[in-house]
Amino acid sequence: MTIKVGMRELARNSNILDGYDYVEVEDKKTHEYKGLFISPKYADEFKAFLEEKISAEHQLKLDRLMKYAGKGEVHERFNNLTSSEIREKVAMEKYG
Repeated sequence: MTIKVGMRELARNSNILDGYDYVEVEDKKTHEYKGLFISPKYADEFKAFLEEKISAEHQLKLDRLMKYAGKGEVHERFNNLTSSEIREKVAMEKYG
């Protein structure tokens, strides 16, 4: 069962939460959605779902960043060379 309650109603009487699977909280004046209370019997399942979703989003961000990781590394054959020497060596390899 579900119910939608206002902030004032919830502040006056927290027993409203009993007997409902989830309770939506909104500001009755502005009709702005404020949050959600979940029954304890669904809390663990919902928490696991949120953790999985957050970790998936985090992994997606890391995957996007990893595409660019290592782009600034210098190849081993250019170790201990200055930037002008690297340009000369690349030109020599390219054009002979």
